[in-house]
Order: sequence, then structure tokens, then C-alpha cells
Amino acid sequence: MDLIEKINNAVNGVVWGPPMLILMGVVGILMTILTRFFQISHFGHWIKNTIGGIFKKKHVTAHTNDKSISQFQSLCTALAATVGTGNIVGVAGAIATGGPGAVFWMWVIAFFGMMTNYSENVLGIYYRKQNAVGEWSGGAMYYLQNGLGSKKHCKGIGTMLAVMFSIFCFLASFGIGNMTQVNSISKNVTAAFNIPKEVIGIVLVIAVGAVVIGGLKRIASVTEKIVPFMVILYLLGALAIIVTHITLVPDIFAAIFKSAFGMKAVGGGVVGFGIKQAVVMGMKRGVFSNEAGLGSSVMVHSNSNVKEPVVQGMWGIFEVFTDTIIVCTLTAVSILASGDINLETGKVAEGIDSSNLAAAAFGGMFGKPGEMFIAIAILLFAFSTVLGWSHYGSKACEYLFGIKATYVYKVVFTIAVYGGAVMGQNLAWDIADTLNGLMAIPNLIGVLTLSGTVAAITANYIKRHFKNENITPMLSAYDDIQAMQEKALKEEVE
Repeated sequence: MDLIEKINNAVNGVVWGPPMLILMGVVGILMTILTRFFQISHFGHWIKNTIGGIFKKKHVTAHTNDKSISQFQSLCTALAATVGTGNIVGVAGAIATGGPGAVFWMWVIAFFGMMTNYSENVLGIYYRKQNAVGEWSGGAMYYLQNGLGSKKHCKGIGTMLAVMFSIFCFLASFGIGNMTQVNSISKNVTAAFNIPKEVIGIVLVIAVGAVVIGGLKRIASVTEKIVPFMVILYLLGALAIIVTHITLVPDIFAAIFKSAFGMKAVGGGVVGFGIKQAVVMGMKRGVFSNEAGLGSSVMVHSNSNVKEPVVQGMWGIFEVFTDTIIVCTLTAVSILASGDINLETGKVAEGIDSSNLAAAAFGGMFGKPGEMFIAIAILLFAFSTVLGWSHYGSKACEYLFGIKATYVYKVVFTIAVYGGAVMGQNLAWDIADTLNGLMAIPNLIGVLTLSGTVAAITANYIKRHFKNENITPMLSAYDDIQAMQEKALKEEVE
């Protein structure tokens, strides 16, 4: 374990160094500019066609008879994978290490990350294919191989990056999508209910196996029920804390902005170090939470029955907005309102475990039931994340080894849940951080090189929907799928 930790720390220092943070920022800013600040300029449109469409458009939530899933199911499965322990334990860790200012940098990475995630989903739908059993297969590996790879002299590099992404995703599914999530469940449930980790591990293996081995349809069916319930329940609990401490809210936001720019360094340290910690922890935990730039959630978004790449891209914007701007912010304000973090210095109060800051905040408000509430919230958040990531790992496995290998993958993934329940927390999080960074590199290169394609698809959509121009929609990179989707789109409109 010591050797693994040393190797991981060395790799982590490289993949999460300044070049990676700059690359993530550049891609997000570039896509925001190329789409003319779509997340702001068309705010009403994407709200209407995502959360608004759930109540007004039957095809958004209607279950399908084929191998695809509904747009709402794809969102819930994606949110299941993103709204996880990063929203509770990750936010707490970011504040404890980077101070209140880390929250500001989480907002920044989320704002631009909306358009990174949008771009990933647009490319995912545009370059997706149907596999041997008729299920959609899309993701960074496909737009790297068939998008980047179609450019002059880029076939080899496109394929190489596609394989790299798939390998990193395959491994990451056992880290961010399994070990860290289950580890958080184990630690919090043990603390709240005094249940041995070994027992928790066995129960989770059975529960995860029952869903994962049933395939995407079963995963989507479970997540569309769990996700709305768990998010609303958690938000109500966080809002109760904030309303009770409403007079502190101005001071909390003042501390977030001051700390973000080093006006009050963490622990009274050097100002420059305070800024660095706030930026690094905010961005790392922000990406860990919403996964924008990793290219992960696009794999389930690509299974949607949607016809328009831009429509699924808007679900990607909503995903990041919900995960970070709403859920992470409420978690952060709840923690900062609890009094367990000194708003001036960023120091954690003595006797408080930084990983249990959220539990302490809810415990201070509701007593022991509050700590149990957080344990249950983490259980639901993390369990749903495991389900979502099992699909991502399965798709990476399919790309690398074929469909038959996915059955073996699902069994191994399920067994690995037990290991996550009993392993040390810090190493689990550190490994997940490293794998996140490794996954992001080929994906961001793909989005960057195909940015012109995203801009063209977006412009095409805007001309048709806002300027009423009668032009051919850009729905797929492949002629046969383009024709099939055009016909289906006309039937949907009629």
C-alpha cells in the first residue's frame, strides 16, 4: 500500500499540475466563446427543454421499447454518477484544505464546465454508433477514433487516444465510481449506526450486483426513482440549516470571495499558498463532483433516445448546474454556517474530522438524527454513483474487449465493492483523483480538436430553431444514422 501511495502521489502531481488546470480552463472558455455563451444566452431555452420538458413533453420521460433509454433516464443515470460523495465529502475536503475560497473556484470550473459537458454530449450523440445488440455506444473513445481520427494524418493518434481514454475509464470505474463511493458509505454508516464495515460491504455487494448485472435498462429504472428523491430530500435538509442561520449568509459569501483571492490565507499562511490551495482544491473537487471534462457521463447520455445532439448537450449543462451550482453550494453554505470552520482563517474546529464536516453541520442542527440523515444521504448518493459508473466502465470494457467481456466486468466490479468498504479513505480518494486526471487528458484533447464541429452543430441548431431557416439538421456523422434520425425527428415533431 505504501508503494502504491508513493507511485500515485508522483503521477497525481503531474496530471493535476498547472498544465491540466490550464487545459481544463482553456477548453471550457473556448467552448463558451464558440457557442456564444450558450449557458447564459439561451438559459431559458435549455431550462425549458430539460427540467421544463419533464412536465410538458411526453417523449422526454417515456420509456422506450428498444435498447435506448429516455432523456430523463439518461439524465438521472448521469446525475446518479455525478451527484455522489463529491457533493458532501468532497466539498467538505475542499473547504478544509483550500478554505472557503475553494467554493468560488468550484463555481468557476462549473460555469465553464457546463459548456465542456455540453460539447462532450453533442459529440457523443453525433459520433455514436449502434453495437451488435442494437444498443447505442457513444463516448470520448468514439469521437476520438471517428472524429479526430477522420482528420488528415490523425487516424493513428485518434485511435491511440481512444484506447488510452477507455483504459483510464475502465480503471477509474473502480476508483471514482466504486472504491471512493463505497468507502464513504462504509465510514459514515459505521459512525452513525455502529455497523461493521465488513457487514456493510457484503450488503452492498448484493445490492449492487442485483442492479448492475441486469444491464442499463435496470440501472436507468432504479436511478430515475432514486435520484429525484435523494436530491430533493438532501436539498430540503441543507436549506433548513441555511434558513436557521440566514443572518450568517452575507458573511459566508464574503468569506468565500475573500478567501478565493488570498485576502485571508488558509490557517493564516502565506497569501500565495492560500490562493493556490483554494484554486487547486476547488477545481479538483469541482471536477470530481460534476465530472465535466472527464468524458464519463457522455457514455450514458449517448444511450438516450434523443435525435438532436444539441438537446442532449443541454441536458449536460443542466447536469453540471444541478450538481455544482445547486447541490455543492448548499453543502458548502451549510458547512460554513455550522461554525465548525473559522470564516476568517479557514481553520477547522478542533475535534472535528474534516471528512465529517457535513455530518457535524447536520448534527449541530438536528442532533443525532442529523448525523444519521447525512449517513443515509451519502448511502443513496454513493450507491447511485456506483450504478452509474458501472455503465461507464462497462462501455469502456466493450470498446476494448467486446460485448462478451462486459459480463465478466460486471461481476468483477460488483466484487470490488467489498474492497472499497474496508480500505483506507485517503488512498481511495487520491487514486480517484489521479484516474480522473488521466481520463480527462485524451478527452479534452478530443473536445479541443473537434471544437469546430461542436460550434457548427450548435449554429445549425440555432438557425433552425431560432431563425427558422430551412436547412438540413446535423444529427450524425454517419449517413445511415443521419437518415434514420432525420426521419425519426420528423415523426417526433409531427
